[in-house]
Amino acid sequence: MNLNQLEILHLLQETGYNLTKVAEKMNIVQSAVSRQLIMLEDEIGTPLFERHGKRLLGPTPLGIRILEEVTSVNQAKRNIRALADDFLDNRNGTLHIATTHTQAKYFLPTPISKFRGKYPGIKIYIEQSSPGNLINLLHQHKADIAICTEKMDEDEKLVIKPCYQWHHIVVVPKSHPLANGTITLQRLATFPILTYSRGFTGRSNIEKAFDNADIHLDITLAAADSDVIKTYVRLGFGVGIIAGPSYEPGIDSDLVALDLAHLIPPSTTKFAYLKQSYLPSYTRYFIDQLQTSSQHKVASYGIREMNGYKPHAKSNLSA
Repeated sequence: MNLNQLEILHLLQETGYNLTKVAEKMNIVQSAVSRQLIMLEDEIGTPLFERHGKRLLGPTPLGIRILEEVTSVNQAKRNIRALADDFLDNRNGTLHIATTHTQAKYFLPTPISKFRGKYPGIKIYIEQSSPGNLINLLHQHKADIAICTEKMDEDEKLVIKPCYQWHHIVVVPKSHPLANGTITLQRLATFPILTYSRGFTGRSNIEKAFDNADIHLDITLAAADSDVIKTYVRLGFGVGIIAGPSYEPGIDSDLVALDLAHLIPPSTTKFAYLKQSYLPSYTRYFIDQLQTSSQHKVASYGIREMNGYKPHAKSNLSA
């Protein structure tokens, strides 16, 4: 057994057990890949993959167990490289952040600006995707850290920590009937609702609030982007339910923002990273900035009172 054979097993997982793609990634001919795989199976004494002719269909039960160990070995190789670079104080690495549009636009500018000030040589890549795909990017080693609100469920391979807590608001034109009077779920339900697509930015909490009140939620437009929702509110499509932090007083002064903290449960944005990954010092510094910026954001969020928007007094960091 040698490292080349372990690398072949690792790449087979990444490529869906495609021998041709593995050969391309290793810059060798396919016959060499097949030969190494057969030599490994001969050494172990049993096939590791089910086959149809020369095509691999998937791992055998033993192959599954061995591939789990190969994943650990590959993670160890990554950690060794990261540890060595960190020991040498390498300031020319990369930080891959997987997140949603809302977090990228409204939360990350402050921590990224502070990070850039301390580590100007580190390249930053922001991968915007759906919350459901962010965790996959971590497991595929295409992201170092993931930040979002939805889909951050328990995962034994991840460290998941709360970042900051926020509430939804409703935004309407100044002339809209909801701009005056008490806001209730019953009043909201009499108008077409514009809000987030399922799986984005606390949509589940919006649905939960209406379901608990046994009120039909009539969503006539759903989008992943707060700015898209605000655009169609301005066009008169309905009332928008968006994340409180995505209301920008200077830009959105034509809209009235009304607090929904008393009607919709709070949402918590979280960050996650692989438990077995070695975090370079610059990644640890970025995590510190996430938490510091979270505290500042919540403080700012709690004092902002303009255009009718009065955030709930209980907005704070989740423990």
